[in-house]
Amino acid sequence: MLRLAVFVVCLASALGFNTLVLVDTLATRETHSIFLKSLQERGHEVSVKAADDPSLQLSRYGEYIYQNLVILAPGVEEFGGALSVETIVEFVDGGGNVLVAGSRDAADLIRELVTEVGVEMDEEGAAVIDHLHYDANDDGQHTLIAAPSSGLIESEVMVGPRDAVPLLYRGTGLITDADNPLVLPVLRAPSTAYCYNPTQSISDYPHATGQNMLLVAALQARNNARVVVSGSLEFFSDAFIMASVQTPQGAFYERSGNGKVVEALSQWVFKEEGVLRVVSVQHHLQGEKEPPVAYTIKQDVEYKIKVERLVDGVWKPFMSNDLQVEFVRIDPFIRLIMTPNKDGVFSVTFKVPDVYGVYQFKVEYNRVGFTRLFSTTQVSVRPFTHVEYERFIECAYPYYASAFSMMVGVFLFSMVFLHHKESPHKTKAE
Repeated sequence: MLRLAVFVVCLASALGFNTLVLVDTLATRETHSIFLKSLQERGHEVSVKAADDPSLQLSRYGEYIYQNLVILAPGVEEFGGALSVETIVEFVDGGGNVLVAGSRDAADLIRELVTEVGVEMDEEGAAVIDHLHYDANDDGQHTLIAAPSSGLIESEVMVGPRDAVPLLYRGTGLITDADNPLVLPVLRAPSTAYCYNPTQSISDYPHATGQNMLLVAALQARNNARVVVSGSLEFFSDAFIMASVQTPQGAFYERSGNGKVVEALSQWVFKEEGVLRVVSVQHHLQGEKEPPVAYTIKQDVEYKIKVERLVDGVWKPFMSNDLQVEFVRIDPFIRLIMTPNKDGVFSVTFKVPDVYGVYQFKVEYNRVGFTRLFSTTQVSVRPFTHVEYERFIECAYPYYASAFSMMVGVFLFSMVFLHHKESPHKTKAE
């Protein structure tokens, strides 16, 4: 019976996306129905549960039940069941994807969780305020931000095609470490925005201001696990997706840009977009098909690698003009851009360096929005054998001449020495 249960869990994990959605109250299913419905239409098996449900667990029998975790519960004080900040971090370390939505009143538990992925929420009660970029339906505190689409990250894979429609946002600001290369600024605040408690007078300089403050941040870990953090729960709500936008400058938009961005961003974080894989790697001497046991210095080598990209659930050939291969022995001896064909096969031909040793064909492709592509193939490079060296080298002609001249000189000296006879000297008696 235990084996059957393990088999069922593994089979369910392999067939599709199992997504766990945690909410403060089950009413969130109604207020965020468009977002949840889009997940179901894309093939996700969505399980909506209260964040403090005592039956919560991410794994069973050593296997993860879910591939994705959505936390729409900024007010939760303590997760239920076997769920905790530590287990969610382990879930990310195991390759799981997480989407977290906060608010200006987010609990310490949510703040601790996002800190683990390199994102810090501003102080409790602090909200993003902008006196120039707010919606006409604002209550007077200017916390209903109409964020310009120019603040979106320049990655169509992550946020879809950019247009001029603003995005509605009401929540707290996010602060990240600019030196962390894994954290991505999905949506920056306008340069005129700042984060502070709108019910208090400003006595200290705000912690987060201008474009140094993020509204939505993302993390792609080194194992390609993805995390998205939003400082606004309402950013994903039906009300913001369906709302019209009117700016103080008089511009009117019938529909906010939230819908398109939320769908594109959810596709990215759940690895429906921007996923690359290596299908095959080939290397051999030019004109041959099979790789040798070892390459010889100065030989012409051909290297090929086939890469595919996941598009709408189907693996298709990946096309790019900046995929490089390195021929590495401690440091790269050769770095070349490969040429693709219509089947997604990238190829390049080069001459092996005149230095023997153990080398690697190394392909490492890191681009914003795509999973990290990494492939290495180790090969040996040997020197010429004694029968493979040139018999006569032009630069050695002076040495050849000196050797032959020495031989001729010795021969002449020997002839003279052997055959020359001195005349005998006459004595006084003679």
